[in-house]
Amino acid sequence: MRNSLILLLGIVAGCKSPAPKSEEKAAVNPPAAIQKVENVKEKTFDELFVPVAPRDITGNVFRLVGEDFTVITAGTTTAYNSMTASYGGWGILFNAPSTWCFLRANRYTLECIRRERKYTMVYFDEAYRDQVMLFGSSSGRDGDKMKRHTLSAVETPAGCVAYKEAKLVIECELTSITTVHPDDYFSPEGKSFVTDAFAEANDYHKLVFGKITGTWIRRP
Repeated sequence: MRNSLILLLGIVAGCKSPAPKSEEKAAVNPPAAIQKVENVKEKTFDELFVPVAPRDITGNVFRLVGEDFTVITAGTTTAYNSMTASYGGWGILFNAPSTWCFLRANRYTLECIRRERKYTMVYFDEAYRDQVMLFGSSSGRDGDKMKRHTLSAVETPAGCVAYKEAKLVIECELTSITTVHPDDYFSPEGKSFVTDAFAEANDYHKLVFGKITGTWIRRP
């Protein structure tokens, strides 16, 4: 890219975050069974999730992002917007655990990220796939698509929006937004992708980088 940024795609390792308490470490590996959480709407954020250090997140980022999809949400509990994304990852940037995602320039969620300067990246079990896919079916700018799903929005400790049904919540503080350009791509697939997408948004894709400020997993 035109801005020289170093980011390792993959699971965060060796960050300087303090190690979680012993009881939290025991919760890092949730049950393998894929099931919906019981009575989720009646529970608080702290009742549903336990904090973990970024380096202790388990699971394969290639599956979480490429197959399970990332739900990116920005805004407040009174006005927020979510979208699905299948491009992105986690790593180290500017000596801090960070995330990155690859968003079309006309995404309403991107507009919300710019305004709030913070957002969440959330992951769900297979049981919630139908609800997750609704986030990618239309734009929140054209109507209140957030009323079409049955998931339960919840406020994180820092005031971001996540979902009670999630298995993993990553909270981010916006670090940078970089515009891509076809000249920066050396594979035909990459060059064609960003060029074709330009026609829709009249602008090139944005690479969004965020510093991880909190991570939580579902309590077992």
